Order: sequence, then structure tokens, then C-alpha cells
Amino acid sequence: MKTNDIVRYRVYELIVEISSVSPESLNYCSTSGLITQLLRELTGEDVLVRATCIEMVTSMAYTHHGRQYLAQEGVIDQISNMIIGADSDPFSNFYLPGFVKFFGNLAIMDSPQQICERFPVFVEKVFEMTESQDPTMTGVAVDTIGILGSNIEGKQVLQKTGTRFEHLLKRIGYQAKNASTELRIRCLDAVSSLLYLPPEQQTDDLLRMTESWFSSLYRDPLELFRGISNQPFPELHCGALKVFTAIANQPWAQKLMFNSPGFVEYVMDRSTEHDKASKDAKYELVKALANSKTVAEIFGNPNYLRLRTYVSEGPYYVKPISTTAVEGAE
Repeated sequence: MKTNDIVRYRVYELIVEISSVSPESLNYCSTSGLITQLLRELTGEDVLVRATCIEMVTSMAYTHHGRQYLAQEGVIDQISNMIIGADSDPFSNFYLPGFVKFFGNLAIMDSPQQICERFPVFVEKVFEMTESQDPTMTGVAVDTIGILGSNIEGKQVLQKTGTRFEHLLKRIGYQAKNASTELRIRCLDAVSSLLYLPPEQQTDDLLRMTESWFSSLYRDPLELFRGISNQPFPELHCGALKVFTAIANQPWAQKLMFNSPGFVEYVMDRSTEHDKASKDAKYELVKALANSKTVAEIFGNPNYLRLRTYVSEGPYYVKPISTTAVEGAE
């Protein structure tokens, strides 16, 4: 990258930072002509410049006035059209991930339903990218699905795509088991995001939806994630625990856990976690179960009390070694 490129990008970054402060500051920056120049480069011929510029334009979309400005200037439509045009561009791999991320952020900031209805090519492209042989593409698609599905409206948008989404979930389940470690972690994060339902939003319909999503992931999804949680990599271990935590307050998941041989014991067993991050992740799972209104009934009172004890002892509790055994050994 040439020196003047670096200077130019730094100027753009500063302009975007300043314009984020308030509608007035955006107005000043707009008058300077620098934003127009940034937006021109976004649609220019140089794909590497385009990839850098989309990151800055994504930052602009973090504020309400920034999004309004981008909509008024027709930038959002332009980006949508460039996603459509990407099919015939052999170099689209450079900028497509950034463009898709832009829409993912836009959807979750504004309204997933409105964005996905207005720009159907965005959803289309995300689905297509999950099938990609390029792990960069797959990773961005998986992240974006996780962002989209992080609130109820986004979940409903995905649910509306029907069997296509079931197929996509199978693909994510497959990748969570077989892909590179980095992509597996991203799949686990996306699954956690998709399956989580806040207690106050657990209607029968939504619970049926998350249950069917969970079962679409793999033929025995509980065993799949339990297998991943037994791996020696802390990030995979924590990722799998996060999935269990996401569903821990949903009655269908509690029944699955309770009926899965050895699962309740596994949850209570502190010896399976060796590092701080894993101990914290296990504690979050136990806490999510212990705080649920249905767990005493489904797990039974003795197990419920064990969960409560675990929570009150904290994440790093170590059982004192019995002294009688030591005395006998002398």
C-alpha cells in the first residue's frame, strides 16, 4: 500500500469518526466533499480500495443519522446492486464479505424484516455463501446468520425461508463438526445466537421453532455438541458450552438434557474444566439451568438443589480433600 493511500484511508477514518458524533458533524463532513469521495471509491474500479472503503461505510451505519444519510444518498441501493453484479466479477471475493457484513449490521441496527424484504439479494447471497468452498466466505455467511438471528424479528425472517433454512442449519452442523477450528468456533457462536430465546419471549410457537432448528443441525445434536465440548481446545469447549447455555432455559432442551445418559452428571462435574474461560462457561450453563422456572420439575428436586449449590459455590470452587483418608495413610 502506498503512503498516500494510507494517509487517504486515515483521513476517511477520521471523517467517519467525526461524522458519527451527531447529525451536525455529519453535515460538516458532507460539505467538505470527503464523504462523497469515500463513497465514490466504494463504487470505483479498484477492488482492494473497495474492500477498505466498505469497512468505513459500515462504521457510518452504526448511527441512526449515518444510516439515514447512506439511504438518502442511494448508497445502500448501490451496495445491493454491486452484490447482484458480483456474480459476474471474478474479483468479488475481495469485497463481497465486507458488503454482506454491511447488510448484516444494517439489518440488526434497523429492522431485519424491512432490510431483508427491501434487499432480497442480501439474504440470497448469505445462503449462497454458506455453500461456498472458500472458508472466508463461509465464515462471513455464518457470522451474518448469527447476527440476523440474534433477535426475534431476525429469527422470524429466517424461519420464513422454510426448508432452505433447515438445509442451511444442516450445513452449519456439518461445519461445526468437520471444519477448521476457527470456522467451527464461528459456527458454534452462530448456533448459540440463533437458539437463544429470552424467557419473556418464550411463546409456544418460538419454542417449537428453536426445537426444530436444533434438531435440523445434526442427527443427534446434543451428542454432537457434547463431543465438541470434550475436545482439548478451550475455545471449542467453551463454544459448545455456550450452545448448551443458549438453550438451557427452554423446557424441550431441559428434557433432552435430562434424558441424555450422563448429561446431568457432566453438567455438575467440575473436573471437566481446566482453565478460567472453561470454568466461567460451565458456570454460565449451570446458572442458566438453575435460574429456569421449569428445571426443578424436569430435572427433579435433588438435581435442582445440586445446581443451586454449584451456583452458590461459584465458578472456581475446589472440593476440600477429605482429611480422614490422609490420617489413615500415616
